[in-house]
Amino acid sequence: MSFEFERKINYYETDKMGIVHHSNYIRYMEETRCAWLESIDMPFSLLEENNITIPILGVNCTHKYHVTFGDIIVIRPFVKEYTGVKMTVGYEMIDKKTGKLVLTGETKHCFTDKNLKPINLKKHNSEFHNKFFKLLQEYELHHE
Repeated sequence: MSFEFERKINYYETDKMGIVHHSNYIRYMEETRCAWLESIDMPFSLLEENNITIPILGVNCTHKYHVTFGDIIVIRPFVKEYTGVKMTVGYEMIDKKTGKLVLTGETKHCFTDKNLKPINLKKHNSEFHNKFFKLLQEYELHHE
């Protein structure tokens, strides 16, 4: 629950109205997820070395407020659901300057081997399973 990713908005990410184009938020979630996994010693490169991929099954976003060029957003990821086979990562994006909630979102994933065959992480790699399970427990503890 304590990981935060800061992202400054680039000019090219804005639209004709001067606000961030909605398609960029999916990129922000991926950037956050990559940095987050690195911060818990589980970078994508290590997962792939262990024959694990985490493809995306779906993405949901709810836009609450806009940000523009030069603004900085703070993105907080968390594990909302985790079964060992599937996982949902939630995101809250906050405008650093105003504190306003910019977006809530989630990405749904499954765990597969390099051939995209579904795997149960609990059986495939207990160390990684335990980290994701702990992240789920932290989320549940703070959202009871």
